[in-house]
Amino acid sequence: MAIEALTIRAIGNSSGVLLPKELLELLNVKQGDKLFVTRTPDGVVLKPYDETFAEQMTLAREIMREDRNILRELAK
Repeated sequence: MAIEALTIRAIGNSSGVLLPKELLELLNVKQGDKLFVTRTPDGVVLKPYDETFAEQMTLAREIMREDRNILRELAK
């Protein structure tokens, strides 16, 4: 798939981007599916939503928040 410019459009009171069919096929998603959006040093990454991974990340965030001081000491 070639690099392609996508246009941000008004959708009700929000904004959105229409994903080309080829990109949907590349991501292996369809209308109604969810995507993970992750910020990286190089930009933004879109990945198919994985409910198990999302639950694990929620748990990890809770642990990191609760045990922040312990984790800081371990990082030294």
